Amino acid sequence: MSGGSRAVARCDALGVAPFSDIAGGLYRGYLTPAYRAAQEALAGWMEEAGMAVRRDAAANLVGRYEGASPGAPALIIGSHLDSVRDGGHYDGPLGIMLGVECVAALHASGQRLPFAIEVYAFGDEEGSRFPAAMLTSRAVAGTLDADALSLVDAAGIGLREEGIDPALYLAARREPGEVLAYLEAHIEQGPVLEDEGLALGTVTGIAAQLRYAIAVHGLAGHAGTSSMKLRRDPLAGAAEMVLAIEHAAREEGGDAVATVGRIEAMPGAANVIAGEVRFTIDVRAGHAARRDRVAKAILAAIEGIAAARRLDFEIERIHDLPPSPCDPALMALMDAALERTGQRAFRLVSGAGHDAMNMAALCPTAMLFIRCKGGISHNPAEHVEPADAEAALGAMLGFIEGLARREGELHVT
Repeated sequence: MSGGSRAVARCDALGVAPFSDIAGGLYRGYLTPAYRAAQEALAGWMEEAGMAVRRDAAANLVGRYEGASPGAPALIIGSHLDSVRDGGHYDGPLGIMLGVECVAALHASGQRLPFAIEVYAFGDEEGSRFPAAMLTSRAVAGTLDADALSLVDAAGIGLREEGIDPALYLAARREPGEVLAYLEAHIEQGPVLEDEGLALGTVTGIAAQLRYAIAVHGLAGHAGTSSMKLRRDPLAGAAEMVLAIEHAAREEGGDAVATVGRIEAMPGAANVIAGEVRFTIDVRAGHAARRDRVAKAILAAIEGIAAARRLDFEIERIHDLPPSPCDPALMALMDAALERTGQRAFRLVSGAGHDAMNMAALCPTAMLFIRCKGGISHNPAEHVEPADAEAALGAMLGFIEGLARREGELHVT
């Protein structure tokens, strides 16, 4: 079996019990029994590939393949082991398994590099158990605040009850001198590569993101006795606002996107005109200026619609993430690796957040996107062709070889 096929098969193996916390689907929450079982299986695969394995203070699983000089700075290859509820098999784990396969290939040929390789299986990228996301990569990057560790899950269980000492959690932090660069391979979670007929793409960065909570207030009334011309219907107004949000992003074009992912009308009775509507807006683009233009157009449209319909509204900005660009020199290495493996060099931005956005505070970052069928992700229908995973493995090994040439020489033992 090729390394790419084995990576896909291992992701599939982790998609069922005991590596899932639910029956008939996949959900692997941070620090759950399924998470710990998946770590045990992965630790065996890391050791088999030639790595020394440890768990850090944030319960990340880390495999290290030593360089030609013991203690050398490391290229970290990482992604996340947790999943959303009823998710797919490859979002996160595929990047980890491909990292393991990179080390296995180097170990089998007796190659040592001028740097070490560490494969990180981050525990909490999705935030699907605790009310915070990316705790573990933020801890490693040194950007996590200790105050964030007093959280509990829906059952009232905190980190301490799971055997994790919050007082020691931040000891997972790595120092800049210990890390050379960070590489993350991940399914695209979108349709661009498939539309281009390409298996792989070099990621230019992770999009800037704004998120708002909107409340629109009108006048509740009886559905049968309130005349249309006298209504102050916040749901009709919100419907017009949703279309204006879509229009603003389409007008901007490029990689700008805007989404209303949640909407709720109160009181929610079939025979009552709503008195209040609440909805969210998520705005993203590769550059903050483009994102902000779209957001400005959206907020102006909401104000105009509310005034025309005699509605009141409130806007709360609840999320503001800057863009996280990948390192230009590392992107060039990835482009060259793609071309050496027969792929066309192609660049695209990531609209989704990844652990790489946190690791950028620690070291230069690079990302490789892998085509997924239909662009489907966070869904049991998520699918990756083993041939595409094999191509990704070849590109990652080419990237590592290019980085080794830049940093020094390969050593054969």
